[in-house]
Parts: sequence; C-alpha cells; structure tokens
Amino acid sequence: MAALSAAVVGPGGVGGLLGGLLVRAGARVEFVAGERTAEALRAGGLSVRSVKYGDFTVPVAATTELSGPVDVCFVTTKATSLEAALERVPPGALGDGLVVPLLNGFEHMAVLRRRYPAEQVVAGVVRVESARTAPGRIEHTSPFLTFELGSATAPEERVAELAARLREAGLEVTVRDDETVMLWDKLTFLAAFALLTTCHMAPAGVVRTEHRDELVAVLREITAVAAAEGAVFDPGGILAFFDGLPPQMKSSMQRDAEAGRPTELDALGGAVLRAAERHGVAAPAVARLVAELAAREPAQNG
Repeated sequence: MAALSAAVVGPGGVGGLLGGLLVRAGARVEFVAGERTAEALRAGGLSVRSVKYGDFTVPVAATTELSGPVDVCFVTTKATSLEAALERVPPGALGDGLVVPLLNGFEHMAVLRRRYPAEQVVAGVVRVESARTAPGRIEHTSPFLTFELGSATAPEERVAELAARLREAGLEVTVRDDETVMLWDKLTFLAAFALLTTCHMAPAGVVRTEHRDELVAVLREITAVAAAEGAVFDPGGILAFFDGLPPQMKSSMQRDAEAGRPTELDALGGAVLRAAERHGVAAPAVARLVAELAAREPAQNG
C-alpha cells in the first residue's frame, strides 16, 4: 500500500504535532502555512517535544498553497483564521481527498461543505494540550492525544479507511456514528470551560469552587441546547469531569485573551447562542457571559 499522503493546513500546536507524527511514521505530508512559517519549516524542519512521543525533529515539505491532490487534508487552524486558511486550499487542488477539520465548535462544518464536495468532508475532534512555541517548534504537554472522526455526508467506508491508516501511523482514533453527537460531546464541556475561565480570568479550580452556581447554570443551558440539536448529555456527568480537572488548568480561550490574541468566542459561545435561538431554548447565563466577553474584545484584540 502506498504511503499516506496528507496536507496539514495551519501547523500550530495541533497540526504541527499531528503532521510531525505522520512524517515520522512514513507518511508524505505537505504543511500549508503563511510564508514566514513555511520558510521556517523548510529551513529547520519540524521539532516536537512531547511527554508522550518523545522529542524528535523531521524534515518537512511546506508551501503557502496546497500543491496537488492528497489522501486527506487536515485543517487545524483556529476558527478565527479559518477563512484565510481555506484560501490556501483551492477545491481544484484537493482532488478527491478527504477534508478533516480539527476545530472547536460545529459551524465550520457548513462552511467546509459549501466550499468542498460534501462527500469529502469528515468532522474531526482532537483532545490534546499542545502549543506552537515558534514556527516549526511544538510543545506537547499532555500525556494524551486522541482523535475522533465522523461524518453525516462522507461514505462510511472512506471514514473507516482513513481511521485505519491513521492507526497504522500510531495514532489513537475512534470512529463515531453520529457527527452531531461527536461535535457537541466536546462543545458542551469546552464552551462552559472557555467562557467561565475567560470571563473570570481564573483557572478551573477557582471556577468550580468560587463560581459553581454559575457553572452549573451554564452546563444546564448548554446541554439543553445540545439536546435540541439531537445530542443528549447529562450535565451532572460533565460537572463531575470538570471537578476532576487539574485546578490550575486554563482554557485556550483564556490564554488567548491574556495574550491579547483573537479568541474563539464566536465559534464557541456565539455558536451555542445561535443554536439556542433556532430551537427556542433559553440560555441567559451563556448570553450574559458572551456579552461580557464580547465587550472586552476590542481592548484585548485591538
């Protein structure tokens, strides 16, 4: 069997780690990024420091636009950079390869299916703590890296085949039979975690003790919206998971806000509110948090 050919659009903490592991396993990977990052990757390769996979450096191919067809194109930007990133992947260059976004939220799926054939778009979820410290330099700090794949539009056999190829490369991959449930499974926790830690500029331990009533209210609202979307979860189970987080753990949204970077407020909180409005579900606690954070955005990101 020929080596897997893949593209990674946006080689940050997630994409850099994924692409580096695929290269190390023998896959042919093209990293698609801005000129500065592409130049750094071509010159110095990709270096990964990982508590799970060890430290390694691999030479890589990097371009500013997808050069030709691949088996799979992973889109690993943040939601705030999605539109610009997709300009680097013209539909004509993709061929019949699968497109797998590893973004937070769920609204990006409709964006991708408008740009590429729906039967080639597969939803993806990744769970990891990994960051880009400089172009081509990745720090993977969590003892886990797991992927989930599922699609309401791509043929099941193509999703299963991709999962098998990724497992051959040493990755932990699960195929889910319901795309909506898969995406909301992550979002129900992540939206609450991100909104509350960022609003209070406090880690998980402070949120779950000093702001517990608010946390409970937000989880109830988000799970009610998820249920209206067709994904039923127990808010008590998510609260128990929250209680098990390291007390000093921060959300990536909080870290972005602290650094003055654009946040994924709209892709997380905004998306929940838009779904709530569609289904007539009340979400006052979420709305208040989103409004407070939106009011801070110009000062943080201006």
